[in-house]
Amino acid sequence: MRTPLRPAMLICLACGTASAADITLLGIASFPGDARDKSGMTGTLAEGTPHDRLGSFGSAIAYAGIGGRYIAMDDRGPADGATVFHARFQTLDITVTPGATPAVHAELAATTMLVAENGQPLIGSERAPDAGKPDLRLDAEGVRVSLSGTLFVSEEYGPSIDEFSMDGKRLRRFAGLFDPSVDPQKVRRPHRVSQPNRGPEGLAISPDGSTLFAITQSPLVRDGGNAGESGRAGTNIRLVEFRFATGARREFLYPLEDPEYGVNELLAINDHEFLVIERDSKAGGEAKFRALYRIDIANATDIRDIASLPANGVPDGVKPATKSRFLDFLDPRFALAGPTMPEKIEGLTFGPDLPDGRRLLIVTTDNDFRAAAPTHIWAFAVDPADLPGLEHQRLAPKAPKTPKP
Repeated sequence: MRTPLRPAMLICLACGTASAADITLLGIASFPGDARDKSGMTGTLAEGTPHDRLGSFGSAIAYAGIGGRYIAMDDRGPADGATVFHARFQTLDITVTPGATPAVHAELAATTMLVAENGQPLIGSERAPDAGKPDLRLDAEGVRVSLSGTLFVSEEYGPSIDEFSMDGKRLRRFAGLFDPSVDPQKVRRPHRVSQPNRGPEGLAISPDGSTLFAITQSPLVRDGGNAGESGRAGTNIRLVEFRFATGARREFLYPLEDPEYGVNELLAINDHEFLVIERDSKAGGEAKFRALYRIDIANATDIRDIASLPANGVPDGVKPATKSRFLDFLDPRFALAGPTMPEKIEGLTFGPDLPDGRRLLIVTTDNDFRAAAPTHIWAFAVDPADLPGLEHQRLAPKAPKTPKP
């Protein structure tokens, strides 16, 4: 059983074997569940959770563009949106050295608090005050760094995509992305179109920085996503392509393997291929399905004008995104399956290429702010032949400055 160490420490696995698609787990860095961030927040939240707990930042991660710097995004806080958790993101420095001991090292560099356009703190409570002011609710689930160095964040309450400055101020909101009748640049607080807590979990940005892609965790309500007492319903998910400079949109069909599964992240390989995390909602030995798919929308049908998809099955005349299994997190060669397998595998980003030319793939887990559950950073090496179309994202020539704690 792995024992979580302190924030600047790590756990190293000697994983020399490769997956079926020449993928190697290089090592794991872990932050303990009771670690503190650098927010300076005091007091406690629900169930005695310290307001400065370093938790749930594995919900999303993005490479910042220089060295080993990454941006990790906290979600809405503990107790499923029932607290006034002040939204924030974490700046991490992750070093990966294949063959070294340890192979992966991670440190917390800074914590940045998120605020609305008027400077008010954004909070994770589903009942955040509005009263004619900017929407103060935020449930961040995806993050990507823009070409100019700002942050795009997908959030579930809207659902929307918000753009933030690197110092944490919201610059603009794109709402209504999953409702074709809505102008996403003019709606402030749209009506709900996604299932509660099953909105846009995945966010990707094209290599040239011009286009965002968002995908929900489960089918929209209008696409048969109403969950009955027996469990989740529907397998047809919409992947939205959004050119934020012009507002132009397209939508594509992503078919889940099972209604009980969900999508947790989307990562661009290029402007039409992506990696997608699809998994069940079980933890430990009960986890039976958690895979990384490679998908392609190049020949997929634009379904934006289809008002409602069937709960299951592909409509006549529609070509969905193509899917192929890229990585199985339960592959015994990775030694991740078993009692310590986290429930939530949620963050995904490419890092800088490794010295031998292999691609670095970083995967993070979400611990839901539980003190007994560490947050893991898994570092995988991928042979370039397994990602022949990879185009690394173009980023600002200067690294984002380390925010003041």
